[in-house]
Amino acid sequence: MRITSRLALLALTFLSFLPQARADEGMWLPLLLKQLNEADMQSKGLKLTADQIYSINQGSLKDAVVQFGGGCTGEIISDQGLLLTNHHCGYGQIQQHSSVENDYLTKGYWAMNREQELTNPGLTATFIVRMEDVTSQVLTGVPTQNIQEADREKLVQANIQRIAQAAVQGTHYQAFIRPFFNGNEYYMFVTEVFQDIRLVGAPPSSIGKFGGDTDNWAWPRHTGDFSIFRIYAGPDNKPAPYSAQNVPFKPRHHLPISLAGVQPGDFTLVFGFPGRTNEYLTSWGVDEIYSVSDPAKIRIREAKLKVLDADMKASDRVRIQYAAKYASIANYWKKWIGEVRGLKKLDAVTRKQEQEAVFQQWATSGDDARRAAYATLLPQLQKYYTTNRDYTLARDYVTEAALGIELLAYANSLLPLAEMVDKKASATELNAAVEKARGGTSNFFKNTTIATDQKVAAALLPLYANGTPAALLPAYVKNLQKQYGAKGGWNAYVAQLYGKSRLTSNESAQAVLNEVAKGNARALLDDPAAQLASAIIGHYRTAILPTYTTATDNIALLQRTYVAGLRQQQTQRKFYPDANSTLRVAYGQVQPYTPADGTKYDFYTTLDGIMEKADPTNPDFEVPARLTELYNAKDYGPYAYKGSVPVAFIATNHTTGGNSGSPVINGRGELIGTNFDRNWEGTMSDIMFDPDRVRNITLDVRYMLFVVDKFAGASHLVKEMTLVGGPNEAAAPADGKKLEKIKVKRKPARQKAS
Repeated sequence: MRITSRLALLALTFLSFLPQARADEGMWLPLLLKQLNEADMQSKGLKLTADQIYSINQGSLKDAVVQFGGGCTGEIISDQGLLLTNHHCGYGQIQQHSSVENDYLTKGYWAMNREQELTNPGLTATFIVRMEDVTSQVLTGVPTQNIQEADREKLVQANIQRIAQAAVQGTHYQAFIRPFFNGNEYYMFVTEVFQDIRLVGAPPSSIGKFGGDTDNWAWPRHTGDFSIFRIYAGPDNKPAPYSAQNVPFKPRHHLPISLAGVQPGDFTLVFGFPGRTNEYLTSWGVDEIYSVSDPAKIRIREAKLKVLDADMKASDRVRIQYAAKYASIANYWKKWIGEVRGLKKLDAVTRKQEQEAVFQQWATSGDDARRAAYATLLPQLQKYYTTNRDYTLARDYVTEAALGIELLAYANSLLPLAEMVDKKASATELNAAVEKARGGTSNFFKNTTIATDQKVAAALLPLYANGTPAALLPAYVKNLQKQYGAKGGWNAYVAQLYGKSRLTSNESAQAVLNEVAKGNARALLDDPAAQLASAIIGHYRTAILPTYTTATDNIALLQRTYVAGLRQQQTQRKFYPDANSTLRVAYGQVQPYTPADGTKYDFYTTLDGIMEKADPTNPDFEVPARLTELYNAKDYGPYAYKGSVPVAFIATNHTTGGNSGSPVINGRGELIGTNFDRNWEGTMSDIMFDPDRVRNITLDVRYMLFVVDKFAGASHLVKEMTLVGGPNEAAAPADGKKLEKIKVKRKPARQKAS
């Protein structure tokens, strides 16, 4: 590794430097809270014990937290299985129930009785039953040296499968095992997965998405980002497929809801399933994200969003079809822009280089064993990152640009059928695969407008051809580039592509499948969309993926060793594992922040701010008439604070994607809000945390209650909940409920329904 004279001096200066997990940084394993975090959490205002947060022997906070679908979190807020999550987490389900005639995206939806609650095939809610450290079992028989990473992974996966199966044999539970600290440790999660999840309520998009892309990843925020579902179970309270005989699920614990609100310095706990962080990356890994990957993906998504935005504004049908897709694409597009800005602001690459200089000095100044294990580690990592740089870029252009064209992604999904014909699969196997493809085809055309996708292709194909390193561009595309690369030429090619392909309508695509089912693979392979997809993906698999995989495997091996070395070097530091979609606890405090010189943001927003932003000419800032009516009448019920309704607040919790919908809980174990975003200045926290700038954005639970009760008139839902705190401390809850399981002395509040 090349170390400049400046870094060498830093290495000598920082020999005693041992970075600590800074205040409020970290996504901690609930299983280890007692030994690692309990005292610190209690010093910041937690009134509970670690066992009241996570326990396998009694009801605890973990029993009110679910993984919602595959990528969000939800919390249980009644003893009848009522589930609260974000509006953007339930957006796909709301879209699927919407049509031009019944536009629930625009108007919202509220089930006024159980019969009106809408089913959602494929949607799940997953509880964590227990966690277990299974590192020794997973690594049994796995050599520590002289083994290729791919071979090691095969042994590890075989052990994982055996251990997970044995853990749940004879039960209705499921189990999975994930690596932590880059494979230095492994933990098993035993789960209970519910399959009957019904939509109960969602505000109109003018509340649930208020601020739209303009305010996304930003503070101050005024978005009512919530939706409500209900978990149903069989008569035995166990998971069951949808049935009219299913009944509302009875949880081991549900979260009481506080009306007391928050103040600066208040303790906050976020409990959820954060998706992915990379806090222990080296400087080369950070630079690859900052200089190569993020900028390319930003360019591609910006081009696609421009097309979709125009067509969605022109057609209600297109708007409904693409609403969830657009939101998903736009979400990370803006996040990556903020991430690049944040990494630049922190000078993240240089800071990582400084840490590496300290590590290198430690590695080379130790005994023979330490030098053998770590002295050459960083130079090797640099070599593989350098090798992989162009391949990473080529991969990004395939996944984001080429497969960002829905026709190509669809055509690519059909190509295995041609392979089955070529390999002479049995008629039974082929027919089963074709039937599955028929269903996928119908769904594809239900949610896709080909005219819009053609415009996307015209925008993205030139980016793919020009952005992919020339040496890694398929010959097929190079020829197209020579033929159509002149100004406007790609539009002509795309018009020809979509004009000749039979995969551009449900009827003609089904006809192609009919021919494939009879053994005529050419019907698919001769289609121009299939030919383009085959050329790009085939080249990717043969010319890009092998080198990319080899380099990333070697990086993974070295990164695991590097993290192990960091933990040896920094013995006083409390390390937390990177997020990997497993249950975690983050904790912090309500705090304002200063994003820039001369600017300071308060810790909360109110309904007043919604009215200040209201703009009927801008779809992002439309305000429903009913909300304006309530505001003008100051009809806030028990949800008011200082003459308005609190909408959102910020705190210092360390969160990421997957924490969307996570409960934000006060020191007494009561729900005070639902996490839905981060501030734009803090989006780099997936890679580097800055306690002065990173804030999670939370929907204040009082705004949720206000919308459900006063705006929607769904007071029957509020009556299900356990409300505590607030202005009417001496009153009893309307349903007579009291806190159970977690016993914290607190007087309940009156539940007032409109």
